[in-house]
Amino acid sequence: MNFVALAGGIGGAKMADGLARSVGAENLTVIVNTGDDFDLFGLRISPDVDTVMYTLAGLADPDHGWGLAEDRWANFEMLERYGAHPWYRLGDRDLATHMLRTQALRDGDTPTQVTTRLARALGLTTRVLPMTDGKVRTVVDTASGTLAYQEYFVRLRWQPRVTAIRFEGVERAEATLEVLRAIETADTIVLCPSNPYLSVDPILRTGGVRDALLNASAPIIAVSPIVGGSALNGPAAKLMRELGETPSATTVAHHYAEFINGFVMDVVDAEHEHAIRDLGLGVLVTRTVMKSLDDRARLGCEVVTFADSLRPEHLGGCRIADELPPQTDR
Repeated sequence: MNFVALAGGIGGAKMADGLARSVGAENLTVIVNTGDDFDLFGLRISPDVDTVMYTLAGLADPDHGWGLAEDRWANFEMLERYGAHPWYRLGDRDLATHMLRTQALRDGDTPTQVTTRLARALGLTTRVLPMTDGKVRTVVDTASGTLAYQEYFVRLRWQPRVTAIRFEGVERAEATLEVLRAIETADTIVLCPSNPYLSVDPILRTGGVRDALLNASAPIIAVSPIVGGSALNGPAAKLMRELGETPSATTVAHHYAEFINGFVMDVVDAEHEHAIRDLGLGVLVTRTVMKSLDDRARLGCEVVTFADSLRPEHLGGCRIADELPPQTDR
């Protein structure tokens, strides 16, 4: 069985980890948003790719959800001594990832080749694929002016009011053959509980992805990142309001309705079930908040079993994998 997840951010990384635990890491491919990528001090930073890799490897910082557990910040302390005051901080061990990625890209490797090599070095058997080898940059138009994504998200802590979101370069970017082949051959596809507008839309807008999903034979399931009208991480709910949408499970289901067969939402949003079923979608109402590793595995298994129930040939669900990677998360 082949499973594919579209992911970005902390929620996406946790869902990917839950799927790996429920179906076996070697059976999963994660297609990751790279619209957040940027350069800092001459280094190429791929925040979503790294968050997914670190989480799957059991190395993610449990307090922040990004970066490496028990990392140190001596390099930035030295930068501050020189008078620099960077608003985006990189841990000392995390820095090694960016150094190796940057050098490999300068040597002519593609982002897909670099990510595959880094993931294997971290011991991953899950395939982690950037959404494209091209360059896409998420740009946010705000009441304070146009901002690069990381300036909006990190430096200004997503406080400016957003008026529009743009993906610069997406009209020239094409999904890699690896991405398209993964979708084409998938038995189940999951849109993780990532920010629909900032994390998943860049993937969906990448050349070839939309058509691949529309032509996919696998059931496609979306997991809502909105619980009780709020986002567990980041600006999704605030962003929806600023773009004239109601932050709700129903809004997320409408956003994905063209692509998906089934929708998963939290029990606190059960009142939205009928409205979502009226879109012609199957609905699973369950506990979607992933506070622990067990929560991730349980939700991953429930999502896979739900997807199987939507097939003409019901395959009987999943069981949580016996072999789990070592974890620093809690």
